[in-house]
Amino acid sequence: MIDKSSDLSISRQCQLLKLPRSSYYYGPSPVNDETLALMKAIDQLHLAMPHLGSRQMRNRLRDQGFEVSRKKVQRLMRLMGIIAIYPKPKTSLANKTHSVYPYLLKGLSVERANQVWVSDITYIQMSRGFCYLVAIMDLFSRKILAWRLSNTLDTRFCTDALQEALAHYPRPEIFNTDQGSQFTSHEFTSILKQHDIQISMDGKGRWIDNVFIERFWRSLKYEEVYLRAYLSIPEAKSYLNSYIQDYNQQRRHSSLDNQTPNSVYNQTMESFIPCKADQLSQAFTPRPCY
Repeated sequence: MIDKSSDLSISRQCQLLKLPRSSYYYGPSPVNDETLALMKAIDQLHLAMPHLGSRQMRNRLRDQGFEVSRKKVQRLMRLMGIIAIYPKPKTSLANKTHSVYPYLLKGLSVERANQVWVSDITYIQMSRGFCYLVAIMDLFSRKILAWRLSNTLDTRFCTDALQEALAHYPRPEIFNTDQGSQFTSHEFTSILKQHDIQISMDGKGRWIDNVFIERFWRSLKYEEVYLRAYLSIPEAKSYLNSYIQDYNQQRRHSSLDNQTPNSVYNQTMESFIPCKADQLSQAFTPRPCY
């Protein structure tokens, strides 16, 4: 909104906009190497021991040689979207303007592809900086249907992944997520409602409600992310794309009778006849014809 070519001075423009000049001149400082190393250590500890709170996390980090305070650990955990798994009162309040939906998977027998999709967000370490990854998984086959990277925890990259999944696959009956603000937002839930998809959300602190995609994060990080130092988001996207393709097409799961996610998903899809895609919206998907 500030126009450097204007006849008005920067000071006057800031005054008219009620914007402090310090805010106009401020430039975000890059994350230093020490903080990046600390964030990587926090991520690894959280994967191995998701019950660690900020106090125990601080103690474990100090055992590893990091001189860090609890307040810094708390700040970085919030930045990374990491919350310890244990009962706690009112420490992860959702956005009060967003609706929260009940958990629909308790006692449900998942017997076919596109019966239930699940989604989650995780932190991805890079050589300089970090980003966030959202993925959508078909619960029956464990197939990753769509994913997106972003350098901010906004809602857009989550809705983009959802739009892509719905554009390429028949809609699910149930879509399950946690209670993160990205998934409870009107932008995200309205897409699900437009497609008549039932919305399910994990209970607070109940990581086990979405355990299969949590297990995928663990495999992805130990087998791919921690072995590399991505120089940029495009490079991270390239390597993650290769890993996810291999996971879908080549990785055999003992829980799937030693079959790959793609083969299990495709076996279900053979009973569907493709329909013409909805031309009214690029987000809409062909629905199965019976």
